[in-house]
Amino acid sequence: MSEEYAQFITRIKQKLGIDLTYYKEAQMKRRLTSLREKRGYRDFFTYYSALIQNNNLMDEFVDRITINVSEFYRNPKRWDVLKNDVIPTLVKNKDKLSIWSAACSTGEEPYSISMLMNEYFPSVNTSILASDIDDNVLNKAKQGIYSEQSLKDLPNHLKNKYFTTQNGLYYVDSSIKRKVRFKKHDLLRDNYPNHIDLILCRNVLIYFTDPAKDKIYNNFSSSLSPEGVLFVGSTEQIFNPSQYGLQLLDTFFYQKK
Repeated sequence: MSEEYAQFITRIKQKLGIDLTYYKEAQMKRRLTSLREKRGYRDFFTYYSALIQNNNLMDEFVDRITINVSEFYRNPKRWDVLKNDVIPTLVKNKDKLSIWSAACSTGEEPYSISMLMNEYFPSVNTSILASDIDDNVLNKAKQGIYSEQSLKDLPNHLKNKYFTTQNGLYYVDSSIKRKVRFKKHDLLRDNYPNHIDLILCRNVLIYFTDPAKDKIYNNFSSSLSPEGVLFVGSTEQIFNPSQYGLQLLDTFFYQKK
């Protein structure tokens, strides 16, 4: 790691509390160099000076490091497994579910689970927590306004039932929004909630180093209720889940032993 970049990420940690050493260096440095050069700064020293003086630049920087890409029902076949197999297993002996959408980005994922539960498991008392490290995306998520592209994988009957359209934008119905509680949370620093039946954390951990992943997976396991389930992304298979007290339930689904 170059001294210039090392000093930059040290200052970012002091300023924002976000430790970029937990992210894969090559990917993150390439991402930030591209952003820095796009804004016309020749090095990370001058870029940092600009960041702390310009709120818009800082907001853009935080958006870039927190990698906000999301869609409703991303990887639809996995959502079918969630609906047809995983949730029926979870509610077999209980009428209440506690669900956590971790690193929820702009809200597509927690609203997807809210719709799914409302549509197919209306008798289950469902609590949904959605968290992210980025205040900007949490504010967008709370608004619940999306482009058509974000809904491309969502089944049409859910799109028609739970959204209204205006000027080409899609607005999530208030009945779905009020079931989701948003909270700022850093997966690497903050305490995890307890007694969670289903954790969704998808397409996020691929950007972290292996030690950071180990820490997060262990925390997820501790956060889960007995027989609770972790749902990960299509690039994030856990090759030795037993080291975290988990076992494979279905592709990309891991159950606490």
